[in-house]
Amino acid sequence: METAQPRHLIVTVYGLYARGEGGWMSVARLIGLMADLGVDQAAVRSSISRLKRRGMLRPRRQGGAAGYELSEEGLAILKEGDRRIFNQDRATLADGWLLAVFSVPESERNKRHTLRTQLTRLGFGTTAPGVWIAPAHLSGATEDMLRRLDLSGYADLFHSHHLAFGDLAGKVRRWWDLDQLERLYAEFVHTHSPAGTAGDDRAAFATYVRLLTDWRRLPYLDPGLPAELLPDNWVGIRAADLFFTLQAQLARPAERHAVTSS
Repeated sequence: METAQPRHLIVTVYGLYARGEGGWMSVARLIGLMADLGVDQAAVRSSISRLKRRGMLRPRRQGGAAGYELSEEGLAILKEGDRRIFNQDRATLADGWLLAVFSVPESERNKRHTLRTQLTRLGFGTTAPGVWIAPAHLSGATEDMLRRLDLSGYADLFHSHHLAFGDLAGKVRRWWDLDQLERLYAEFVHTHSPAGTAGDDRAAFATYVRLLTDWRRLPYLDPGLPAELLPDNWVGIRAADLFFTLQAQLARPAERHAVTSS
């Protein structure tokens, strides 16, 4: 897989190890942890600036130490991400589908762009202009997003079932780019299969943060589509098994290192 950018690694580190401290981490501690990931101080400071501009982090001193804390928006994004990243459940056909139908005036095209971006980020596919589809279990996350970004006045949500016509599996392949997903899952398996149990806590930390950073975008591209509609021997199932196996091995020693580095 492509090497994760430093700002993505920083978001993972904050998500794992800062929320227990109210979302705050000192600059010194962050620089030390990022050095364990092979990221130098200049890249850390540049990435923090980008995360500040995007509204993810904000500066705050604590006990005389300079640091950054997660914004309310950053905390909400990470909380919603937990439900996706660490969820092993997959939708079934019996669950039905969530349809999002939206209409945004031309005078507010910026909100249209935001809405499309957020629905894509949540893992929706597109059935027709202005009609987006996802497994029904995403209804809560979608409602939260629309309310949080003040977009609820532009969209309607429906719980539906596919009654007829045509091959639903074929339609799903058009609505989502399964070929790209298959490539990304295969890259993930290839990259992380040799990982195994790291030799010490520092190595476990570096391996786990990179593992989670590579994994966390995949559940958004694949929103838990029903297995009945996926190709045989879907590599995404093997990738999920690999992730959760390695998580069980690496999470505790990685946390020990992160705590002792504070």
